[in-house]
Amino acid sequence: MQNKGAILTFAILLAAVCLYQLSFTWVSNGVKDDAIEYAQGDEMKEFQYLDSMKSEVVYNFLGLKKYTYKDVQELEINLGLDLKGGMNVTLQVEVQDIIRAMSNNSDDKTFNEALALATKNQQNSTKDYVTLFGEAFEELDPNARLASIFNTLELRDQVNFNTTNAEVLKIIEEQTKAAIANAFNIIRTRIDRFGVAQPNIQNLQTSGRILVELPGVKDQNRVRSLLQGTANLEFWETYENQEVYQYMLQANERIKEMQVLETEKSGTEAAADTTATEATADESEENSLLSELEAGAADDTTASVDNLAAFREQFPLFALLNPSTDQTGQLYPGPVVGMAAAKDTSKINSYLHNPQIRSIFPRDMRFAWTAKSADEAGNFYRLIALKVTTRDGKAPLDGGVITDARQDFDQFGTNPEVAMQMNAEGAKVWQRMTKENVGKSIAIVLDGYVRSFPNVNQEIAGGRSSISGLESIEEAQDLANVLKSGKMPAPARIIQEDIVGPSLGQKAINSGLLSFVIAFALVLVYMLFFYSKNAGLAANIALVANMFFIFGILASLGAVLTLPGIAGIVLTIGMSVDANVLIYERIQEEMRAGKGVKLAITDGYKNAYSAIIDGQVTTLLTGVVLYLFGSGPIKGFATTLIIGILTSLFSAIFITRLIFEWQLKKGGRILFASTATEGWLRNMKIKFLEKRRMFYVISGVFILISIGSFFVRGLDYGIDFKGGRSYIVEFQKDVEVGEVRAALADVFGAAPEVKTSGNDIKITTDYKIDDHSENIDNEVEALLMQGLKDADLIDQSVTLEEFTQEYQQSSQKVGPTISDDIRNDAAIAIGFSLIIIFLYILVRFRDWQYGLGAVAALAHDSLIVLGIFSLLAGVLPFSLEIDQAFIAAILTVVGYSINDTVVVFDRIREYIGLHPKRDRVENVDAALNSTLRRTFSTSLSTFVVLLAIFLFGGATIRGFTFALLVGVVVGTYSSLFIATPIAHDTRSRVAKVVAKRKK
Repeated sequence: MQNKGAILTFAILLAAVCLYQLSFTWVSNGVKDDAIEYAQGDEMKEFQYLDSMKSEVVYNFLGLKKYTYKDVQELEINLGLDLKGGMNVTLQVEVQDIIRAMSNNSDDKTFNEALALATKNQQNSTKDYVTLFGEAFEELDPNARLASIFNTLELRDQVNFNTTNAEVLKIIEEQTKAAIANAFNIIRTRIDRFGVAQPNIQNLQTSGRILVELPGVKDQNRVRSLLQGTANLEFWETYENQEVYQYMLQANERIKEMQVLETEKSGTEAAADTTATEATADESEENSLLSELEAGAADDTTASVDNLAAFREQFPLFALLNPSTDQTGQLYPGPVVGMAAAKDTSKINSYLHNPQIRSIFPRDMRFAWTAKSADEAGNFYRLIALKVTTRDGKAPLDGGVITDARQDFDQFGTNPEVAMQMNAEGAKVWQRMTKENVGKSIAIVLDGYVRSFPNVNQEIAGGRSSISGLESIEEAQDLANVLKSGKMPAPARIIQEDIVGPSLGQKAINSGLLSFVIAFALVLVYMLFFYSKNAGLAANIALVANMFFIFGILASLGAVLTLPGIAGIVLTIGMSVDANVLIYERIQEEMRAGKGVKLAITDGYKNAYSAIIDGQVTTLLTGVVLYLFGSGPIKGFATTLIIGILTSLFSAIFITRLIFEWQLKKGGRILFASTATEGWLRNMKIKFLEKRRMFYVISGVFILISIGSFFVRGLDYGIDFKGGRSYIVEFQKDVEVGEVRAALADVFGAAPEVKTSGNDIKITTDYKIDDHSENIDNEVEALLMQGLKDADLIDQSVTLEEFTQEYQQSSQKVGPTISDDIRNDAAIAIGFSLIIIFLYILVRFRDWQYGLGAVAALAHDSLIVLGIFSLLAGVLPFSLEIDQAFIAAILTVVGYSINDTVVVFDRIREYIGLHPKRDRVENVDAALNSTLRRTFSTSLSTFVVLLAIFLFGGATIRGFTFALLVGVVVGTYSSLFIATPIAHDTRSRVAKVVAKRKK
């Protein structure tokens, strides 16, 4: 074996990297176990413990680098929502509202009709909204001019009456892109403040769509409000630190008094006596400390306190909120009154909002935290003092007055700044605010958090001003986007939503791990049984290494592990056996030809490479198509499938070879078949091509039955393809499907679709699915709960929060627009995969008949699987819905089937090359017979793996694995009895036509 040293070195390095990446998951789980032990079942205590550990060093890697718990969390294996629970939301930024705002809500008839038509056309189009609006406007009135509508005060520098429609559309497109980017930044900032571990926020390919994944969240109503609320941009005057500090001192004393009273009320007499004794004993020290604190030496005060607990008792506010002072104790100028750790901000808020504490501060004084942390690690935030100058308590200026904002540079062209322009009304207020606050700061507040607090250098007239003192160009760009959000409100609406409760997620983990362990054990036992303890053990070592590599690479890439992802890994186990089977069967052929073990191993590996590469590459191409066109769980499945194929190739080809090299060096005897399986399916002489017409008839009957079922019974489309809302509800007592359907018919106006889903009930409805109002999702859930209450199916005292957390195990929402996109993407994925496979086979075999036979077999497999789903929907005790997971299953079947087919084609090509004078029919039959052992081993091992997933993997993926089970059987059949005969018949007919033409 050439380059053995390099391969061994690579394997060791890869193992080391995987071990390093997986170590973060191990450390993170250790911290979580400590939190569980500390909390003793109290979720709040557990959360507080983990929150307090975020900035603590929990991992010192070989003394080279230290990692905090926050760092470790970011590097551990991410669990998908179906395993961990949480929310997966797709938001659509309402471009229609942006365009309306740009026109100053024009009442032009053609303009408004064009918006309505564009909204309608968007449901069945993949084009962006601005393009659809332009087409609709042109269609309604070719002579109408957009310039007359968008020649507003805000856009006067860009649009005049001579601007063409194309130019206006380009301006609209640029402005909407900026608004969408700003919406993304706002949502990201809100999520960061929400405190979710490992959130995933990303712009999707379709313009204006944003994907948000929030593992572990429980308060879905709060999340919906958080994501869908429009940005609230405000400008506030501020108090100076020196003006606020005296009130902070009084607040600290009041808090201390309140804590003493609370201790006396709730504690024992002994505790109260102890407190009094300590206070008396430390009276002189306390007076000294208080005088120092009043002088501003907060740092010196902290340093002079030996007992931190005593300091916290005496100065409860300043123990959390570090006053804004320098090292000498002098108060800093500006509106920053203190800084606190992120974990302490909620406690400080509770102090400052307490009526007894609030009464100390002036009525026109408010507080707000900065949106950006004061340190790079994101642990500390500043508290800003705002001044209320209006009678109604609102900000004197809001974002609606901003007409333009952009990132710029100062007069020297070196320091970034933001150039801002206001309308006439805003300019007047801005002039007054800047005149009265020269030398002070004005706070720019977004969603209640201070984004910037620039200092006013002089009175600003005319509404045009610059914000300087920014740290980077990125900060200036972000601030410019924030300011522009006031000009163009861009509300985001939920068009797709998946919610998985934590209990259902834990069930998925348990069932997924159980199916994984059982399937893995079955494959290991099968390999030992079929290929002896020598070769079987080598294959099993390669499989174990393969699993280790898969999880290590998943961790290093930051990929998300989902339940379909686990299915992809388990399926990879079954399919990775194929490479070992091909190699072992080849080695046995070489040994039967009289070669020694060493030479047989060398030639066996060499001769198996072609079939292995062809088979695995076709499956890999299918995985790539799934990854490109899939989303959510499908992408997770594709990710693990792609990684699994690559690692299984390395493990099967190189690791097993290293093991055999080591065994040969040690002088051990290597067996490649057990006594029980030595003669199994050898020397078969089945006349495959002679019986092909019989199999054509059998397949034709199945296809006709399938097509007939499509027309008679149809397909059970999931909400992925038809839109709607779906809920899985767990009842505390046995309920009938009929009574649930009847109970909800009244509240929804029509009977929803109700099915059993494992031990739960799945309820699907399209009630108000076209309604995009902000609270519609909460309204539908409330109606669902009320309908079940009215029928006495759940307890009457259950609140909506309790219902969504305890009864509602999961929910899913797919709007009509996105369901159309999913259908289109599914059709493209299937069509594209077939084209790629055809082209690959054409290139590899240089014979289009092979490609035609393979694609015909794949179409055959897909039709029969679809037909079985149509025939058995509603008959079997689990869901057979046609959804995204089913598309993933179909494409996996395509990949598996083509893998089997390519191996057969490869052997046919080899036999024709070895025996060119032999009759082609004889060569084809001999090739098919020679691959039977390999086909049997691969199909049986894969089937057994899938059967384990089907039986133990949980109800949520039972339909998915059922499709794979059927696909393995049908795919194996078609590779032998459909693909090869069609390729042979097509080639024969072409040869006859060519022969006739020559005559």
